[in-house]
Amino acid sequence: MTGSLLTGVAVLVLLAWLASCAEAGIARINGYRAEEAVRAGKRGAAQLAAVAADPVRYLNLALLLRVAAETAAAVLVTYACLVSVDSAWQALWLAFGVMLLISFVAVGVSPRTIGRQHPVNTTTAAAHVLLPLARVLGPLTQLLILLGNALTPGKGFRRGPFASEAELRAMVDLAGRDRLIEDEERRMVHSVFELGDTMVREVMVPRTDLVTIPRDRTLRQGLTLALRSGFSRIPVTGENDDDIVGVLYLKDLVRRVHVSRESESGAVETAMRPATFVPDTKNAGDLLREMQRDHIHVAVAIDEYGGTAGIVTIEDILEEIVGEITDEYDRELPPVRPLDGGRHRVTARLDLGDLGELYGVELEDEDVETVGGLLAKRLGRVPIAGATAEVDLTGRHGTPNLAGLRLTAESPAGRRNRILTVLVEPIRPGERAAPDADAPADAPGRAVGARAPAGGGPGGDDGPVTTASMAPAEDLDSARETGAGGGEEGSPPPGPDGDTGTGTGHGGDAEDAEKGSRRP
Repeated sequence: MTGSLLTGVAVLVLLAWLASCAEAGIARINGYRAEEAVRAGKRGAAQLAAVAADPVRYLNLALLLRVAAETAAAVLVTYACLVSVDSAWQALWLAFGVMLLISFVAVGVSPRTIGRQHPVNTTTAAAHVLLPLARVLGPLTQLLILLGNALTPGKGFRRGPFASEAELRAMVDLAGRDRLIEDEERRMVHSVFELGDTMVREVMVPRTDLVTIPRDRTLRQGLTLALRSGFSRIPVTGENDDDIVGVLYLKDLVRRVHVSRESESGAVETAMRPATFVPDTKNAGDLLREMQRDHIHVAVAIDEYGGTAGIVTIEDILEEIVGEITDEYDRELPPVRPLDGGRHRVTARLDLGDLGELYGVELEDEDVETVGGLLAKRLGRVPIAGATAEVDLTGRHGTPNLAGLRLTAESPAGRRNRILTVLVEPIRPGERAAPDADAPADAPGRAVGARAPAGGGPGGDDGPVTTASMAPAEDLDSARETGAGGGEEGSPPPGPDGDTGTGTGHGGDAEDAEKGSRRP
């Protein structure tokens, strides 16, 4: 009887071995490899293409077969041990050791190695068995997945969690380590995955940085503004800057003026196109597909209160995948410029997460997302050139040699004098800033140890203690002109006389453009 049990165990382990091998091969197969097999006329290529067309279904089936075979083998091994060994506990421990060895070596390591090394051959061989079995056992796997989802807190996966994004990411990283793909290709693939979790508000150009034109301006003023700003698509506003009623295209302007010089005196609203509005919480990947489908290049993002949050273009979304896109006329500042002594010069619009990566810390804030916004929050007002604030990192895990970061506003630019860059300096333990010894304790423009608003800072629930120095009060009048979004990136350089922009920019006015005035 023991011999028949061992024979049954051997057959079940072999079945589990084959199922595990098929599972590993299916996980690495794709439509491209299946098409290559079909074009080459390989035997079983049609069955391979059928599996590649719906790999999740057959992956779930292979997993079910492997688990069933392993479980049955474990039962037979346990029974055989109980029959052969007098002590029940010794029999159970023996069965546990035997199945542990079998499951790890014979079902885990060996078949998965072969499946990964020869995915086409293993999947082709498995397809002859899985295709007919799927017609019988396919509903059973779906029923078991539904049962598992019902017992799982939260929302489950409709087709099962066995072919997950995490596994695909791991495969991409493995291919990168093996030099099968370049590092840039690996980062691009990861960016494609991350795009599915990116919202429009994370890639848009905020409203405070837009070049806009009122609807009652003339076409000549619109043409002049487009040539001076370098943008080919300019939002048209109605009652105020928050009321975007359309988008003015440089090509439409040039066509109208070229056909009739008298049309230069016409209103901008006669040439504008309707604007497309999307919520700023919309998924960026979904928006990209909609913009491709509807043949639109720019959309207006609306916040939860119905106001204009900003503008997003196809280029903004694509840059999340391929990185910064510039043309011959772009003169963008690098987002990060390393300096000596661990210092960095960064743009005011740099994300807090990117700044944290530079110093190996996690910077998060519930109220702001950019370095310029963090500086403005710490100061409690719109920053001007020379304004300084410190972010306390004392006690942070993983930052024993870093007590904080000192942020100093630099480079005002544009007609509203917005801060363009911020100098970031590491503060070592024992280097905390102190008040100026020559200045009186109540000197205007300096606040030492001022606490950030509750719940805001990355250092704790009440926000980190900061040290802020501001310019004298008489110099703050000019700063009040900057409006909301203190510390955001400033105006772009004037573009050449041509179609050079994407339709988003920073602070502009059609009337100033018509007069030919230059921004300070």
